[in-house]
Formats: sequence, structure tokens, C-alpha cells
Amino acid sequence: MDLTEFLRETQADVATMVEDGVPHSELAFTEIVMKHMSEIGMTFEPVACHVKNSVNREQFRLSGYAISDDDTQLDLFVTLYDGVEKPTSVPPSEIREAAEQCLSFLSLSAAGKLAPLLDESDDARTLAQILHDAYDELENVRVYLLTDRVAKSKFFKTRVVAGKAVRMEIMDIERLHRHLSEGKPRDELLVDFTDVSGAPLPCVFVPGDNDDYDYALTAIPGEALRLLYEKFGARLLEANVRSFLSVKGRKTVNAGIQTTLRTTPGRFMAYNNGIVLVADEMRMATAVDGAKGIAWLKGLQIVNGGQTTASLYFAKKKYPETDLSRVRVPAKIIVMRTQDAAAEEALVSDISRYANSQNAVSQSDLSANKPFHVAIERLSLSVYCPDGVGRWFYERAAGSYATMLARDGNTEARLKALKEAIPATRRITKTDLAKYIVAWDQQPDFVSLGAQKNFDKFMSSLTVEGAEAPAPTVADYKVMIAKAKLFRDTAKYTLKAFKAGQNNVAAYTISIVAQQLGDRIDLERVWNAQGPSPELFEQIKVWAGEVNDIFVRSANGRLVSEWAKKPECRDLVMGSTFSKPAKGIPELR
Repeated sequence: MDLTEFLRETQADVATMVEDGVPHSELAFTEIVMKHMSEIGMTFEPVACHVKNSVNREQFRLSGYAISDDDTQLDLFVTLYDGVEKPTSVPPSEIREAAEQCLSFLSLSAAGKLAPLLDESDDARTLAQILHDAYDELENVRVYLLTDRVAKSKFFKTRVVAGKAVRMEIMDIERLHRHLSEGKPRDELLVDFTDVSGAPLPCVFVPGDNDDYDYALTAIPGEALRLLYEKFGARLLEANVRSFLSVKGRKTVNAGIQTTLRTTPGRFMAYNNGIVLVADEMRMATAVDGAKGIAWLKGLQIVNGGQTTASLYFAKKKYPETDLSRVRVPAKIIVMRTQDAAAEEALVSDISRYANSQNAVSQSDLSANKPFHVAIERLSLSVYCPDGVGRWFYERAAGSYATMLARDGNTEARLKALKEAIPATRRITKTDLAKYIVAWDQQPDFVSLGAQKNFDKFMSSLTVEGAEAPAPTVADYKVMIAKAKLFRDTAKYTLKAFKAGQNNVAAYTISIVAQQLGDRIDLERVWNAQGPSPELFEQIKVWAGEVNDIFVRSANGRLVSEWAKKPECRDLVMGSTFSKPAKGIPELR
């Protein structure tokens, strides 16, 4: 799929989201891009918003934000959306203007000047107050500019706002296309050791003559790893084990590693087990001793040793006197040789699984090829909707829906027929399915944590005492799709009905539906109708209003999206009294 085709598919996705209730195209595009960035580790769990205003003639705007779990890292997003149908350049002047308006929001908030001037009911006021209160504790601040056009440069110069260095990047349609269609997001992860270490790294290289990978052993300078983490953060970690870092690495630095770094840095290599990296390409050059060494690696991922890498960064940040110049980290590097993208990703996942077999990373986190997801994918290919024509599409691998359209829709007529039978509105990703099921299981606080954290929770629920749950049946699949349709229809309504926390209201409302109706509701009937009856939907709207009222009363100045993550919020909402279900709902047994 070339850039023009990818752009048109993206615009079609935007249009579908607007049809499903997203208020406008800019917000839909923002959600598409932020979701991708979250999935590959470029950001945390982002929340889309639409803030565009002025204070004392100073313009400011914001399209989304993300705050790390420990409240030390902040990402802001600003979107330039034009709805173009062919690749079009975005003028640098527009980029500068949008960036400046986003920085204005940040600087005004940090100074405490913005919140008092905004209406109390405005979500922007709450966010501005949060930024003011937390600004001194922030360690990293980034601004991402998102656009459906093509930017000449993808990076800005670092700016200083209220004493904080602010890194700035652009995610334009060209970069998004490269991530999702042409290659792997990790292709951007490149390290030149002649730059970060002064010379190629001495290594032992073992060519894999009959294997699908080459192999090298080396020792990476601690300062080089620290710089890599500073630049790329959790993107360095193979996606399936990223939760290992987010759970532990961001909040605390391992005490043993920290002590060694501060007191005996020269012994770090002797004490540490080392890290395992996977790379797509490796270039050799002459090292200091005249032997061949590793000059650079492209497309690198750390599949074991994320805690070590993060600890180097956080130890130096917390204790600037820490001397990393004497630190060396043992490293095993696996350089991929296979050209089959699916086979490569499966191999990376297997390497990650076995490399982490003695660590605290749950096997259930290594999900790309889990039997559950493979089974759902197979069911989606064989189970037709009640009309006997349409199907739902389970996107087990990112981009597989677009790949299917490109592969099977090789003529205009076939492509049209495919889109009619399997429209984008019936595409479900792994994180989507997890959201629908966990909400029905009455855990809306986990859903509100965001796609990745909720997905981890869902995956852990599939394993009981070390054994995986039985493979889903056709009946199970139909029930899952019924839950998906109920959630999506509810979310479509809440997006239009409420001012803030619409997705949180939807998740909590579905949990209330499950709590109040339980086994009485006939989900097979929802599948057969491909949606709720008007009577059931009216009841859902009533309960959604009651959930929203509880949020408004209990948030106490907090963002609804943040309050909804708390177990206390779940206990409050799920323990509240709701109106009794109306009579005459046909789905009730």
C-alpha cells in the first residue's frame, strides 16, 4: 500500500469514527494516531481532548495529553488536520503556529495563569490546574504534533518552558504510514556507537549460516544505554514485555543495581546478568583494538534487561554524581535475517518469552501468538453474521485489516464488495476486545486505565493456575461480538451526550448493564439482531445518565478520565443505587 492509498484508508477510518459518534474529524484522527503511539510505547495512555481558546489575546490549543503513572512525565498533543485525499505538504508556518499555541497552554498552565480564567465546567481548566500543581515534579515533557499532511522535518529543536526542557516531534501521515504499512515502528530506533561511545564496540560475532539470525556478544557502555533510554524511553522494549518496565522501572530503581552504580560502578559488569537485544540490521567497522566491532544497530529492541536499562537512566537522574563512564553492561545481540514479517515477529516474541523465562514477566504478556487470539481470528474468518454475507474482522496483528483489503481487493469491484461485507465498523483489535470483555466483567476501572494496562489484565485472566482457558467456541465468539456491539453503541451515545469522560461513562455503563441484568440478558439475541433493541438501548441511555451524574458529583475537581481509574471510583459507582430496568425489554429472559 503506497502513501496515497494509506492516506485514503486513514481518512475512511476517520469518517467511520465520526459516523460512530466522534464529534469531529480532527478528534477522530487524533485518537487514531495516539492509539498507535501508545501501542508502540511512544507515549503512555493518552486522552484526546479539544481545547482551542485565547486568554488575553494569547492563543492556545491542545488535542490530547498523557501522564505517566508516577506523574513525572507529560506528553501533550496538538493536531493539524486538513482531511486531504492525497499527500500534501504542511507549511512550516502552520507547524510553528500550532507548536507555539500548545507551548502557550503549557506555559500558562505551569504559571498558574490559565486555570482561574477558564470556566469551572471546562475540562481544560482541570487539566491546567493539574499541570500547575505537578509541574515542579515533572522530569520529562514532550510535545507531539499530529497531522494528516506531510512535514518536511519530523523533529523540532528542544525548547525550555518554565525551566523544563521540552522535546518536540511530528507524527505526520508519512511517518504513520512508515510505521503501519511499510515497516516496523522500531525501524526508527537506531544507535551509532561511534557517536555515543566514541568507537565501535568490540564484539564476538557468530554468523548464523543456517539460521534465521546472526549473533554477537559485546559490552555496551552504561552511558550509551542511558542516552538510548533518554531518547527512546519504553519504545526500546519489545512491546510484549513493556509492562515489565511500566510496572517497576518508572516508579523505583532496583536497589541492588542502584547501589552498585553509585558505589562500585566498575563491578557492574561482573554483577549484572546483562541484556538481550534484537536488531534488524548491524554494521561492522574497525574497533580501537583493530578488530571488527559493532558500528551501529538499526531497529533494536531490548527483549530482556529493560529493568537494567531503565535503572541506569533513573539512577543518573536521581543521583547526578553517579559515574556511568566506568559501567559496562554485558549484551547478547540477535540480528534478524528473515524477510518474512510475520515469521520475524513470531521469532522476536519467542526470543522475548524464553529470555524472560526466569524473570517476573508473566508469560501471558507475550500475547501476539496466544492460542486465544489465534482462535478468535479463525472464528472471525468462518462465522458469518445472521444475514449470511457479512463478517466481523479480528485484527490479531496490527494492520492486518488493511493488508486483507489490499490482498483480496485487487480490483475495484472486489474491494467494494469486501468493504461492504467487512466494513471498518466491524473491525476489532485485541485491545478493543479486551475492553469490551473486561467492562462486561464489571471492572470499568481497569478499562479506564487505558488499552495496554487493561489488555494486560485481560491476558492474565485467561490463565488460571498456570493453565490457559479453553479455546473459545462459536457460541463464545457470538457472545463476545454481542458485548462489543453493546459497548460500541453505548460509546457512540456517550460521545454526543456528555461533555467529559465519555469513554469512561461508556465503560462504567456497560458494567452496570452486566450488574443489573446479569444472566437475564440474552446476548445471542443481540448477536442475531447485530445490536440492542430500542427498548434495551433506551435503558442503557438512562443508566449512562445516572453514571455521568455520579461522576460529576464525585470527581471533586479531578479529571473524570483520571478519577475513573481509581478502585474507589469503581466501588462508588458499582455500589450506587440505579433505576430499575424498564418492563418490556425483549432481550430479558
